[in-house]
Amino acid sequence: MLDSIFLRIAKSAILARLDDSYKYDEDSLLEQYPFLLKDAAVFVTLKQAGDLRGCIGSVVAHRTLYDDLVSNALSAAFSDPRFQSLTTDELQYLTLEVSVLSEPEILEYKDFEDLCNKITPHVDGLILKHDIYQGTFLPQVWAQLPTPKLFLEHLSMKAGSSLSIYEEHPTIYRYRVDAIEDNFDEVLPL
Repeated sequence: MLDSIFLRIAKSAILARLDDSYKYDEDSLLEQYPFLLKDAAVFVTLKQAGDLRGCIGSVVAHRTLYDDLVSNALSAAFSDPRFQSLTTDELQYLTLEVSVLSEPEILEYKDFEDLCNKITPHVDGLILKHDIYQGTFLPQVWAQLPTPKLFLEHLSMKAGSSLSIYEEHPTIYRYRVDAIEDNFDEVLPL
């Protein structure tokens, strides 16, 4: 499957940071997979025994798929402020997930109830923006927050706001993702 190249790039970037002797040929890779040079927004998620171990991404495409993937893989492993930097000892317990996002579109709605009705659970990722508040949840978060009401309430808290933010009609964007996941130790490096 071609998408497995995303996992291989993310794993290789992390391995190269952990071990200076690990190298791969970036130029050959980009020549073989030219679609990696198109702009895209990517999230990289690391889990350990099913628990979040790092998650960093872009919600809007602002650099090439390759650059966004490598940068976010390294940030998820070594710069997520919620966690210590990843160590070599943890690799065998990791799951690696790469999510490529569609372009976000504004979701028009009248009120909170209308917003809840327009959201497709397990499919839509959402971005909330209002004044200084901003947050996003990937569609994968629906597994923990299975109703639109719960999803939106937790999104408002993640953004740093209260539930009353919906009375102020914040801007909500919807996006979809193509995601691929595998155990870190089973992903072939480049």
